[in-house]
Amino acid sequence: MESQPLPLTGITVVAVEQAVAAPFATRQLADLGARVIKVERIDGGDFARGYDTAAAGLASHFVWCNRGKESIALDLKDPRGLDVVRRLVRDADVFVQNLAQGAAARLGLDAATLCAAHPRLVAVDISGYGAGGPYADKRAYDMLVQCEAGLVSVTGTPEQPVKAGIPAADIAAAMYAFSGVLAALVRRGMTGRGGPVEVSMLESLAEWMGHPLHHAMHGGTAPARTGLAHAVIAPYDAYPTADGGRVLLSVQNDREWRRLAEQVLRRPELGTEPAYATNAARVVNRERTDKLVAKALGALDTDEALARLEGAGLACARLRDLHEVADHPQLTARERWREVGSPVGPLRALLPPITLPGGEAARMGDVPALGEHTEALLRAVGMTDGEIAALRRDGVAA
Repeated sequence: MESQPLPLTGITVVAVEQAVAAPFATRQLADLGARVIKVERIDGGDFARGYDTAAAGLASHFVWCNRGKESIALDLKDPRGLDVVRRLVRDADVFVQNLAQGAAARLGLDAATLCAAHPRLVAVDISGYGAGGPYADKRAYDMLVQCEAGLVSVTGTPEQPVKAGIPAADIAAAMYAFSGVLAALVRRGMTGRGGPVEVSMLESLAEWMGHPLHHAMHGGTAPARTGLAHAVIAPYDAYPTADGGRVLLSVQNDREWRRLAEQVLRRPELGTEPAYATNAARVVNRERTDKLVAKALGALDTDEALARLEGAGLACARLRDLHEVADHPQLTARERWREVGSPVGPLRALLPPITLPGGEAARMGDVPALGEHTEALLRAVGMTDGEIAALRRDGVAA
């Protein structure tokens, strides 16, 4: 059977993007076969290039979000640089931007303006708080939006709220922008017309807050911060083991509790004792319940504890650090790791989680150097040697 092509083969995306939200969205498009042209500033490019040097000298955020793209460096404050972007957009299917609020409109690169000029274009505006309302012009960095969306209020310990360890607001906006592009392309296939797509970080993350938000709105109280424990289920927490590891255990119902009591705690009488027999009782007696579980698991090495829990048919996991995740046996067994090229040589990268059996493998292209494709793209939009030389001489292109 002939292999299916990647679903976005033949789609061209132009992105004036920075940081995480837009770059992560367009990287998903690149992985699925789209050609993504990344427009960067001439003075350092996407500022995420400078976040750190952890990825063999490159910034870890940039490596994560920008593989498989072509980089062109332009000064959009110069009319000649802006003209190059407009020429690129003429032949594009998708345009994505996440500039500061109002900046794209001043350049004529907002979705409404571009879609009016190019009816088949799908144009995406990603913002922090949306185009209108009292927060429209506020700076919107990931941690700030995590706070505004309430994620920080339900994350952490009873004593200390904490932000998520990943840029959750950026990722939420990126994934809604990605799915919004796909939906708009499907609609264009039916109607022949593209159109604007609007995504805000606040609205994206607020949607992800659905469970605690509905709990608070309709139940009257927000779920308590409980660290790794669960607010309304017990036992459901991380427990130390004899060799210094930690094992996560989740007992979902009273039948599982009885199996835990018999096969792991080795105290079958606890399965029916009134203080522990029901989840409601175990939550009321959470401290005593946790002490029982901690004592039993604390006498076992991590592997032994996991084997005993799995043997009892109970949900459990190992608390892994990031080095352990990089060597995770499941990711290795499923051959999820690849190497991608970069200016500093090959780097490990995970296959994207969307798998399309029977089709071509995801296109995991190289991480581009700043302006690596400037000359080729300038030639592609019809510029002569003299025009290109003038743009470089005047600092409009790099």
